[in-house]
Amino acid sequence: VQLQASGGGLVQAGGSLRLSCAASGRTFKFYTMGWFRQAPGTERNFVAAISGSGVSRNYADPLKGRFTISRDNAKNTVSLQMNSLKPEDTAVYYCAAASSYERQWTRYDYWGQGTLVTVSS
Repeated sequence: VQLQASGGGLVQAGGSLRLSCAASGRTFKFYTMGWFRQAPGTERNFVAAISGSGVSRNYADPLKGRFTISRDNAKNTVSLQMNSLKPEDTAVYYCAAASSYERQWTRYDYWGQGTLVTVSS
């Protein structure tokens, strides 16, 4: 599976961004898709995950209510809608694919290249 993330950019605090991740391969629907983020000098942190069918979704507790993960298996895409953005959301955001429903980044097998989100105050 090859992943290509896009949609990052500069936004003011309180604004919104929608990240997208395009995947190659016919087996996309069998993978859990996750979003992670990493700010400079910090570890990679879980943001959200969605099961292959899209039925199950999981979010990092601090992000619940502001971020929404979704997927379109017909288009091989997964998205992350981010609302009410805060400066502390500034990070490189990565999409990833795992063969099981996971929150731990080490359990993900395939990674996109990352897209930078910068939230100004």
